[in-house]
Amino acid sequence: MTPHKRDQGLGTVLAFSADRYLYRRVISLSRHQKSRIIFAFDLTLLVLSHTLATALSVGPQAFPAFLFGYLGSLVSVLTVGGAVIYWLGLHKVKLNAYQMQGVVETVLVATVVSIAGVLSTVFLPGPALPGPLFPLSGMLFVILSVVFRLLARRALIYIYAKGNPREPILIFGAGQTGQQLAAALAVDKQVEPVAFVDDDRRLRGLTIAGLQVPCASSLEKLVSIHGVARVVLAMPGVPGTVQLAIARRVRETGCAVHRMPSFADLFAAQSDPLSQARRVNFDDLLQRDRLEKDVPGVSKSYRGRNVMVTGAGGSIGSELCRQIIACRPKRLVMLDHSELALFDVHRELQALAPDVTIVPVLGSVTEPSLVREALADNEVNIVVHAAAYKHVPLVQTNMLEGVRNNIFGTRVVATEAMSVDVDRFILVSTDKAVRPSSIMGASKRFAELIVQDLATRSETTRFSMVRFGNVLGSSGSVVPLFREQIARGGPVTLTHRHVSRFFMTVCEAVSLVLLAGSFARGGDVFVLDMGRQVPIRALARKMIENAGLTVRDTACPDGDIEIGITGLRPGEKLHEELLIGGDMLPTPHPKILRAQETQLSELELANALSALRQAVDTRNVDLLMSTLERWIEQPERQIDTAVRMNE
Repeated sequence: MTPHKRDQGLGTVLAFSADRYLYRRVISLSRHQKSRIIFAFDLTLLVLSHTLATALSVGPQAFPAFLFGYLGSLVSVLTVGGAVIYWLGLHKVKLNAYQMQGVVETVLVATVVSIAGVLSTVFLPGPALPGPLFPLSGMLFVILSVVFRLLARRALIYIYAKGNPREPILIFGAGQTGQQLAAALAVDKQVEPVAFVDDDRRLRGLTIAGLQVPCASSLEKLVSIHGVARVVLAMPGVPGTVQLAIARRVRETGCAVHRMPSFADLFAAQSDPLSQARRVNFDDLLQRDRLEKDVPGVSKSYRGRNVMVTGAGGSIGSELCRQIIACRPKRLVMLDHSELALFDVHRELQALAPDVTIVPVLGSVTEPSLVREALADNEVNIVVHAAAYKHVPLVQTNMLEGVRNNIFGTRVVATEAMSVDVDRFILVSTDKAVRPSSIMGASKRFAELIVQDLATRSETTRFSMVRFGNVLGSSGSVVPLFREQIARGGPVTLTHRHVSRFFMTVCEAVSLVLLAGSFARGGDVFVLDMGRQVPIRALARKMIENAGLTVRDTACPDGDIEIGITGLRPGEKLHEELLIGGDMLPTPHPKILRAQETQLSELELANALSALRQAVDTRNVDLLMSTLERWIEQPERQIDTAVRMNE
């Protein structure tokens, strides 16, 4: 090491040591000590302002002649000024909170002091001090006091920044919310805002709240210069689609994105803290490593292809569309029977990927002509079939429509896909299809059997199925339900104290579907290694505690939220399964497995579908139930056992 570099390194170490010493000295001061220091400075400023005003009013040569009047009025100024400062608590206002109210109080102190000074001259012997002296003294005190506090605040920010290195962040949005956030974080111990970024051209080059507002196109440069890892979107008034587009730009720089609500929204009724019960730590809940979202090799399977997603407006379908869009397909066809859901996801994706052709198709998967036209007109290469009725209790009481949509809708889409030589067809299935005890599960198992049958007869289309557990946060899952119950003050209801489920995140579910499409060979059933089942009671307890509340039970009778038991619903299992058989084969991904399962023959499936079609057309529930029971493997009296346990 050269002497120059050694000296430079020593200088850096000494400077850092000095910064740390100042930082420790500042934070070691108690609130009372800080108030006394500021009070002493205010008295000093009263003396200084009165002295300067006297010198300017009578002149330096005549000052000795007015010395007695100066000293007498100074005592009056200090006594009255000190009393007013103490009474207003001006010395107790935190420097980082000194704003317009503090300035107003400073002006009030100066006004009272000026009046007291004028009155004091009436009772003092000797030459009277000039009348304008005291207003001038008050003005000087206001100026010196405000300047002192601003400089002291800047010095404190510098000491905090140098003595306690903080994480640099960028604030996207220099509006009111962004300015309030910057002010709040100015003396934060962990985070330091380094600049604003804003698309508004009128703000470019300005300095707002002490931070510069460069051009938004310099985002990547700012991230590199300041070493930024996180960007906060402080634009609550901007439409969600625009925020999503901005978030995408930010993520391309490698930074994490955080959305900041407006401060007014934090107190709005719809933003009540309990109604937005804090997020569950899904990593703790899953008790396993997540399936990573960005899996190598997935994008190239969908890049430049024409992809159709059925059920595109649902929680799984819409996330499928988002991740497929990120793979840069040539065309994305979205089919859904919900006008509002399709409109929302279409508008969102148009803003995210304006260069990708997105075709919304409104209609039902049970309409062959509609599906055939959508596939042929858009030259679809890949079909992801996510359309299904999935709410167990609802399908249980509307079983004919559940079978029509889940079984015959799947048959229509799969058959039409094979007729136009689609390359790949992926069915989104569920663990409830394994030895089902509900109509929903049985309908999904029949959908799997249809796809397995077509896979044996197809020469061009590769059929595959993806089977996964409960998706956290999706529509109909327990997470939104528990959050709503916690917001109402409870109770949080379970169907059974021992009920458990496999869980996965929405991103995991979608990644599994997309991976299955790239791994498929024909007739495959893919499952994710999801570890152990999660007790629903543990999930309920975690959500209550994450909301800052306690569980009311025998161990804590004064708790906030009670966990109630309602009993298993018709068709509901106590525990779920992922596999019908035990044979598992590996795939290129260590956490994704391929199952080998038996299937119905072509003749058996044709007879079963014929009976089901007759049951649906004639609305014969008894025929429907007997057909399902005949062809679907049933659980080993699990539902009867569960009912007895409830009793």
